[in-house]
Amino acid sequence: MVDNLKLIKTVIDQHKAIREHISRVGDSVTDREALATLEKARTDWTPGRFEALSEKRSGLQQAMSFLDDGLKKHFAFEEKALPRLLGDLLMRALELQHREIRREIDEAKSIVADNQMEGLSREELLARESRIQQRIGVILQLVEEHTTKEELVLEMIQKALEEKA
Repeated sequence: MVDNLKLIKTVIDQHKAIREHISRVGDSVTDREALATLEKARTDWTPGRFEALSEKRSGLQQAMSFLDDGLKKHFAFEEKALPRLLGDLLMRALELQHREIRREIDEAKSIVADNQMEGLSREELLARESRIQQRIGVILQLVEEHTTKEELVLEMIQKALEEKA
């Protein structure tokens, strides 16, 4: 039971760090820190300018990789550590959310990596930028919603374990 409480505390602490933009120990990356980097890259764009889109694409690709790497580490930890607490069905639901977030990130990375931008009209560039911005917005929302739901479940389990002790 003490191990379960410790595990819950660890995951909740990671989520707090995510929300506070604090890096975890060592080379790991928090979800929130990666999201903040991604959000900054998104807001630095000047709409409809090929040069700006081209320049910002590199920063956005780095932010996407940063986010992807950070989430992979975080999700791997959760998927290894949480099954004993959450059980089969809840763990499956958590993994489904992880896969949905990963798919969105892969899609966004694919859109950003598309090098077919030269020769596009201003309208086409604006449409491309809008598509990228929308995809990033979906990712930001999914990660935030996922973190909130997961924390709620863990806090409920934590209370039950503490009362049992």
